[in-house]
Amino acid sequence: MSDTIEKIKCLIIGSGPAGYTAAIYAARADMNPVLYTGLEPGGQLTTTTEVDNFPGYPDGVDGPTMMMQLQKQAERFGTQVRIGMATAVDFSKEVGGWHKVTIDGSKEVLAHTIIISTGATAKYLGLPSEQRLRGGGVSACAVCDGFFYRGQDVAIVGAGDTAAEEATYLANICKNVTMLVRKDHMRASKAMQHRVQNTPNLTVLYNTEVDEVLGDQVVEGLRVVNNQTGDKQEIAVTGLFVAIGHKPNTDIFKDQLEMDETGYLITQPKTTKTNLPGVFAAGDVQDKDYRQAITAAGSGCMAALDAERYLGELGSH
Repeated sequence: MSDTIEKIKCLIIGSGPAGYTAAIYAARADMNPVLYTGLEPGGQLTTTTEVDNFPGYPDGVDGPTMMMQLQKQAERFGTQVRIGMATAVDFSKEVGGWHKVTIDGSKEVLAHTIIISTGATAKYLGLPSEQRLRGGGVSACAVCDGFFYRGQDVAIVGAGDTAAEEATYLANICKNVTMLVRKDHMRASKAMQHRVQNTPNLTVLYNTEVDEVLGDQVVEGLRVVNNQTGDKQEIAVTGLFVAIGHKPNTDIFKDQLEMDETGYLITQPKTTKTNLPGVFAAGDVQDKDYRQAITAAGSGCMAALDAERYLGELGSH
């Protein structure tokens, strides 16, 4: 092993609420953590204008500001925050072994413990108007942003259980909800379909896709198209929620870490431990159910504590 390769006690990959919280706990435990931010420093919250549901911010906080504050807090205790992206990994299967991580395709580092907090990326429709109005009425999280549209007319795109659940959630706080389903049926379970059908202010349009999101600065409506007839119509809404799934950022961990059929990392129950010793996963990269900043932060705390105990057990032997 070359002495020129940097050796790190705790390496954190990813910089959202999970990564920064893990860094705070790891730094306070004298683990000298090094955190690489990835391509999107701060994670998904940097695309969110207002965060109102994170404890401790009675007046709310915008996402980028919150992430900057978390970074400063981590750095205050000694975390080294570095701009860079993990591009390859070679994990050890041995207890106490060194895990090798390649940064930006060239720099190699060795770490005794790895905390993976690379998150998941929301899938969008890919329309230029949709991307332009993200944060201006286009959202991929109804639970996060639905409150801002209380009493208003909104639309949601999707056909699975998540879309159905978010549609009924929105129906509880919004005036009217229009659900756009691309096919002539929903993929959601029968129970969720019944819930949608029994919600009076929720309308489902089948064989319908978004052709254009209307509005200059904020969403003012949608132009939708029936993909069977080609007929187009405009719908007046102030918010568009996209619920067509998330993709966990786990491609570089394939064939080394256990993951489910959709790519989410599998952790041991009530822990953040993966199938390899010294490798832990926190946040949306292993959580497809909640996907909230507060749950990500909580699992980041767990990962740092798990890593600290792992290093403690190594030291005792």
